Amino acid sequence: MHIPRRSLRGALPFSSLVVTGWLILSGCTSAPPQPTSMRDPQANFDVLKTFTWGDSQGGPPADEPLTIVNSQIRAAITGELQRKGYAEAVAGAKPDLVLHYETAAAEKIKTSPVRIGVGMGGYGSNGGAGVGVSSSGAKNIREGTLVLRVIDPARNAEVWNGRVSRELGKGGVPDQALIQEAVGDLLREFPAHQ
Repeated sequence: MHIPRRSLRGALPFSSLVVTGWLILSGCTSAPPQPTSMRDPQANFDVLKTFTWGDSQGGPPADEPLTIVNSQIRAAITGELQRKGYAEAVAGAKPDLVLHYETAAAEKIKTSPVRIGVGMGGYGSNGGAGVGVSSSGAKNIREGTLVLRVIDPARNAEVWNGRVSRELGKGGVPDQALIQEAVGDLLREFPAHQ
């Protein structure tokens, strides 16, 4: 089949415009910050199978009750570790790992990226294309951060730590779904048992 040369010339600039617009848009999408973690290369996670909760640094004193949010954080971490093959140590047993976590919240400025839209239309042999641009904006948000430290009490050494941050919902309090998502992301790189 023969395609007239004139059709190809008209299609090339538009396809370049579409590809350029797509690349710009994909570079401007806003995603939550990626979690970070570090692992002690000397730690043998194959023999570390049980965990318990330690006192969190900067947390409430031991005689204060556990808050609802802290209960949800502990439940999410426990669930993720159990999916990875770990078990919570029974009362009185010596655990292989001791978990410490800290939470913090801070006000941040969130900027919206510049958005570019590309459109095309036509009727018959006539065609047209258009490009639209919207300006960026900024708003104040509250961002929560969860830091998890995992200690091997036999060595008295930190064997893993991670940090994850998320934008908090209305009122600055995370809901259970947000906590579960953040903890899942946080522990994604935590070593799993086979």
